[in-house]
Amino acid sequence: MQQKLLKTLVEEMASLEAGPVVDILFSKKDVNEFLIAKKMEMTINQIRNILYKLSAEGLVSFIRKKDKRKGWYIYYWTLNTEKCLVKIEQSLIKKIDNLKDTLKLREFERFYVCKPCGVEVNEMNALEHGFTCEECFGVYELADNEKPVRDLRMEISRRQRELKIIDEELIGIRKKTQKKRTRREAREKVNAKIKRAKKAKERKDAKAKEGKNVKGKGESKEKKAKVKKKIGKLVRKVRKAIGKGRVKKKIKKGSQKR
Repeated sequence: MQQKLLKTLVEEMASLEAGPVVDILFSKKDVNEFLIAKKMEMTINQIRNILYKLSAEGLVSFIRKKDKRKGWYIYYWTLNTEKCLVKIEQSLIKKIDNLKDTLKLREFERFYVCKPCGVEVNEMNALEHGFTCEECFGVYELADNEKPVRDLRMEISRRQRELKIIDEELIGIRKKTQKKRTRREAREKVNAKIKRAKKAKERKDAKAKEGKNVKGKGESKEKKAKVKKKIGKLVRKVRKAIGKGRVKKKIKKGSQKR
């Protein structure tokens, strides 16, 4: 049913020749335009004209890739099912509204028919022309509204069933799209969290390294001060020792003189 409705839509939007495009692209992704042209037995320019019309309506999308061997670009086409269904939904709603308006006229107004010509007019037009047909000058007869009313009601019911199917399809597609979006957003949140954690770790490591360097500088100063202190003590001890030695020598010299 969905595929049939999509074909009808594509034929309305482009041309009757465009219908088979739906069969080729349905439930597929990124189909080579040369393959489409081959299957539809058309030239590449003819198929591109059809696809460009559908693309302008948002019914198909494409990506292009450069052929490394030949050097030209090849287009790969995908049917935008959701957008197509939305277009069908809008079209069906409009048709159902028009059919309901026509049904009201049939239910509450009288129509007249010229049986030889098969021409049908409403009561106002029949009255204006004196209930005489403009074509054959035959007399208008009151038309039986039962069959047109029955047909209209059946047509409205059929269109409403189609609309229900389309609505269900759209709900299913939107649920899938929402799930994909939710999963993508969840992945993005996790990735962002990991990224923030990495940056925080990098900052922490940088601070730790900086603190280590500062600490190292402080320790080296303390070591230098300690070494300097030790050297000072040794110098004082040596000087003291030298001073004592000189005194002893003087005492010895004094005792010898006596």
